[in-house]
Amino acid sequence: MNNLSIILGKRLLSIGDVAEGTGLNRNTISSIYHRKATNINLKTLVAICDYLQVPLSELIEYVPDKK
Repeated sequence: MNNLSIILGKRLLSIGDVAEGTGLNRNTISSIYHRKATNINLKTLVAICDYLQVPLSELIEYVPDKK
């Protein structure tokens, strides 16, 4: 699970702000924001973390499947 939407909401930032600040494609950011991305490149995550000044563990949280 990713917390991008929560972080952006708290900071009143938009997807466009992140795209512009990181140089990443707006569609990439949007896909992550809406939790539709299934395979996110580590360089992309690092760019977002650097822009937001948060550790990766704050942006991405692993929640194991309950079986």
